[in-house]
Amino acid sequence: MTTRTDSARIDPPIESRDDLLAPFVKGEKPKADWRIGTEHEKFVYRHEDHRAPSYDEPGGIRDLLMAMTEFGWTPVEEGGNVIALAGADGNVSLEPAGQFELSGAPLDHLHQTCAEAGRHLSQVKAVGERLGLGFLGLGMWPDKARAELPIMPKGRYEIMLRHMPRVGSLGLDMMLRTCTIQVNLDYASEADMAQKFRVGLALQPLATALFANSPFTEGKPNGFLSFRSHIWSDTDPARTGMLPFVFEDGFGYDRYIDYALDVPMYFVFRDGKYIDAAGHSFRDFLKGKLAVLPGEKPLKSDWIDHLSTAFPEVRLKSFLEMRGADGGRWSRICALPALWVGLLYDQGALDAAWDEVKHWSIEARQQLRDDVPRLGLKAITPSGESLRDLGQRILAIAEGGLNARARFNGAGDNESGFLDPLREIVARGTTPAEVLLERFNGEWAGDIDRIYEEESF
Repeated sequence: MTTRTDSARIDPPIESRDDLLAPFVKGEKPKADWRIGTEHEKFVYRHEDHRAPSYDEPGGIRDLLMAMTEFGWTPVEEGGNVIALAGADGNVSLEPAGQFELSGAPLDHLHQTCAEAGRHLSQVKAVGERLGLGFLGLGMWPDKARAELPIMPKGRYEIMLRHMPRVGSLGLDMMLRTCTIQVNLDYASEADMAQKFRVGLALQPLATALFANSPFTEGKPNGFLSFRSHIWSDTDPARTGMLPFVFEDGFGYDRYIDYALDVPMYFVFRDGKYIDAAGHSFRDFLKGKLAVLPGEKPLKSDWIDHLSTAFPEVRLKSFLEMRGADGGRWSRICALPALWVGLLYDQGALDAAWDEVKHWSIEARQQLRDDVPRLGLKAITPSGESLRDLGQRILAIAEGGLNARARFNGAGDNESGFLDPLREIVARGTTPAEVLLERFNGEWAGDIDRIYEEESF
């Protein structure tokens, strides 16, 4: 999630709807300037007992952050606490229970993306060895109850933790017990954004299935392959979901603005502090009628903050965020951007992917999204075939898109090799979660601790 460190009062106020439109227009870039931003989270645990460390205990999360400065990272503070790092490879930040996230720099090609992930993982593992910490690549804590998990000292999280139980039964699990991999991609124009948004949203269930990796809750199978994805179905319906309006004729920036204005607020950031505005209306804020800041109107930074508090399956800011994948091992961190870059950054591939999904009804898209957390690749698409069968064609389209990009490494390899983990999953017909369940019920003999041996970075 976004980390704020500056005072919003240095920003100009919103004076017109054009100011609401500006972040999206600013995001438009010629194809030569399109970049790839990859975010990945992992769980931090103590080697000795698999406990999740608190922020300020010796060898805990604060010490982990500070030890990372030896690699050139610069500490970022909030309220006197180091809560993030800034550096050449982007930003390192903390999720609510100490999940450790790299929000990578915007990069030109996937070879750079995978090298960046490798550098980061090498750094955290080197520090972790000294501190007695390990890092687990899954979509959900496999064995931790909410009460066992620490809370990081970030102001926005205090507000969200209070608000989540008011609007859904699983929002606290989303905050405290999940990890994801996410890809941020550019667009050239409003029309290009709309086509990419539609393809990304329609195919997000495929990404969820390919990366499904959260089948355990508190040490036992939970009945899902991606419980992380299921969690989003009961987190907060006002700010999550498949956004049917994206597929309506005429969809563009203005329609997304109207959606975002109807998403209830979480907070306002003033003078280095978060003011609780949970459940209040940004439309009222625009009129100077926000109850917690009476008479004050929003600044441009308030709108940027607010856009970061909507959590649909695909999110629009000044770029598009693909949000459907569980956290996982190193090769999948490289595979997710390969999937979406292959589909969305070549026009031929984008058109071919849209042809696969454009005839699906709103109801059928929603049904697929609802089925995938339990069924994975066995879910039936709106076309009446298995998601596995569709996945084979989609991966072939993505491979063609990556081949057309012709971005090579020093050995002469293009980017399509990063799809290999996904091709293996589709060929096998079983998700990563199903592999874990087979081990749990077989060689692990129900011992969930074995997952730390096999799924740690």
